[in-house]
Amino acid sequence: MKNFMVPLLVVGLTTIGATAQEKKELDREAILDMCGCYEVSFKYTETFAPEIDYEKHLDYTSSALELALPIEEGDDKISLQHLLVLNDTMVIKHWRQDWLYENQKIFHYDKDNNWVFSELPAEEVKGQWTQKVYQVDDSPRYAGSSTWVHFDGKHYWENQSDSPLPRREYSKRSDYNVMSRGNRQEITTTGWVHEQDNDKIIRKDGKEDVLLAQEKGYNTYVKVADERCKAAKDWWKKNKDFWATARDAWDEVYEREGDLTLLKQVDGQPLFMHFYGLEKENADKAEILETINKFIADKNTKHVEGQ
Repeated sequence: MKNFMVPLLVVGLTTIGATAQEKKELDREAILDMCGCYEVSFKYTETFAPEIDYEKHLDYTSSALELALPIEEGDDKISLQHLLVLNDTMVIKHWRQDWLYENQKIFHYDKDNNWVFSELPAEEVKGQWTQKVYQVDDSPRYAGSSTWVHFDGKHYWENQSDSPLPRREYSKRSDYNVMSRGNRQEITTTGWVHEQDNDKIIRKDGKEDVLLAQEKGYNTYVKVADERCKAAKDWWKKNKDFWATARDAWDEVYEREGDLTLLKQVDGQPLFMHFYGLEKENADKAEILETINKFIADKNTKHVEGQ
């Protein structure tokens, strides 16, 4: 963690005592401090259910070695790619987080693999950063816009946003269909922490949301020597060009500025399985868009065409 030297006074979520540019630079440093090689611990436990006959599910814990790489580092956009390292040799492309400054265009998750496009007012996002989180195949997951806070030695960002079920549950459970995620990402002296207060929601058309259960998540990222993630760095060097092409293809989809519904399976396989084949073949942008288009289910928007 770099030393933040500008004296700050925080009132609510508004930082004063520094210029807007100085505050923005503090934000950028905090985001970039999430880069590096980490030992990661994932822990989740259900804490509350409104119905007394609800049967609490087992706690979930796991650990891994993970590399977070800055694949784009602009003034108003920072993109971090996460790579899992298993047994020091096997590498799996994990999630991606993009951070956009004063971003107005956003997809919010509704339900049933549908993301609703909206454009936020400029005054609402002033000084804020949007975090856009993507799945392993670079399809959308969740997004939200909030202000980074730097005060009393703490550096954190908090937001509430809906998402599909997490990978640890989506193939095992069907008793809820939306996770309302309370995310807090805080930089620490040893790395960073992703703390979550999540609501497991049953959402149906024309009805109010029903809370099934709440859970606490606590994911700690402890920085370790970079050489421990050498396998991930080597893997990314080999595969980064394909995934840059994949991001270009997805950008054309996201730039449609309309709601996006994705099928859960095509030819009996989810989208991320199709991407394994595309990656192996080092497919071009047209081939990637052809695959993505097969999964786009909304009927009122034309499929995008490759350039």
